[in-house]
Amino acid sequence: MTEAVVRNKPGMASVKEMPLLQDGPPPGGFLPVRYARRIPNTGPSAMAIFLTAFGAFAWGMYQVGQGNKKRRALKMEKYEARRAILPLLQAEEDERFVLEWKKYLEEEARIMKNVPGWKVGESVYNSGKWMPPATGELRPDVW
Repeated sequence: MTEAVVRNKPGMASVKEMPLLQDGPPPGGFLPVRYARRIPNTGPSAMAIFLTAFGAFAWGMYQVGQGNKKRRALKMEKYEARRAILPLLQAEEDERFVLEWKKYLEEEARIMKNVPGWKVGESVYNSGKWMPPATGELRPDVW
């Protein structure tokens, strides 16, 4: 579409003949623009913010302390239960050790039967102290 058709002015020979159309403000003008710095003076004071933060921190520390007490009590209960069953566990381990030690001595006697002067079960060390064998020595299930 040509400008002449748009402006409803047929027969114009030049653009210079077109009437001026210029945008302007609405009737009554535009609303004023706020450009001043306006800092609100509402809201909590610095002391209120500080006391709230301190209160939240104190409450959190109290909760941590209560959790520590509860955790400590549970840990003590667990240790007391372990101490209570320790003699039973030690007796089971001693029984297992004696059976394995007998098997070990029988195997040693079978292997060393042709060695003159070999005493089954005698320590090869001359310390005079009895030392239990290493854990894996009598635990083929662990190998």
